[in-house]
Amino acid sequence: MHAPISSEPGGSPAQAAPAEGRRGFFASAIAIVLGAVAYLTPAAVSVVSFLNPLRQKSQAGEFVRLASLADLDETPRKFSVIADRQDAWNRFPKEPVGAVYLRRLPGDQVEAIHVICPHAGCSVSLAEYEDPSTKQKHKKFACPCHNASFDLSGKRLDAVSPSPRDLDTLEVEVRNGEVLVRFQNFRTGTPAKVAEA
Repeated sequence: MHAPISSEPGGSPAQAAPAEGRRGFFASAIAIVLGAVAYLTPAAVSVVSFLNPLRQKSQAGEFVRLASLADLDETPRKFSVIADRQDAWNRFPKEPVGAVYLRRLPGDQVEAIHVICPHAGCSVSLAEYEDPSTKQKHKKFACPCHNASFDLSGKRLDAVSPSPRDLDTLEVEVRNGEVLVRFQNFRTGTPAKVAEA
């Protein structure tokens, strides 16, 4: 008879088996842990991405100072909103995040009109037009993309306007002579600094 062959001097195959068993167990455990991490990481990222709009809603809708009441009159003036902007990966400090037209109304009231046309998302501008019946010149908001026009309060001038609705208005507060506007469509993060366009 032949003697059993050992991998180590003086060792037996019976002693080698438990060591290989332990190595196999640890290798299997590590593989299971790494596999779980590989599967759970995308799931966790998906949950965070899914809940991100809820987090953004809590940060949006803050009142932002735009101008002093003394700077405004009945003719609308365009103000650009400069704020910190952030997407999923990057942070952009002091970026333009939008604009608004402000005009002063009687009784120290202020009206804020969003500069984006509801039809196709183009920026409206302030333009002059002549009233054919009175031959007087008036100002209006005009969209350069599809010729939609709006009066100074943001109402559509044409019954067959390509815009489906009037210009959007924003909530305004006047505090201690300062004009503050609530931006529901912008994620401002930190309080925005505003520069007149």
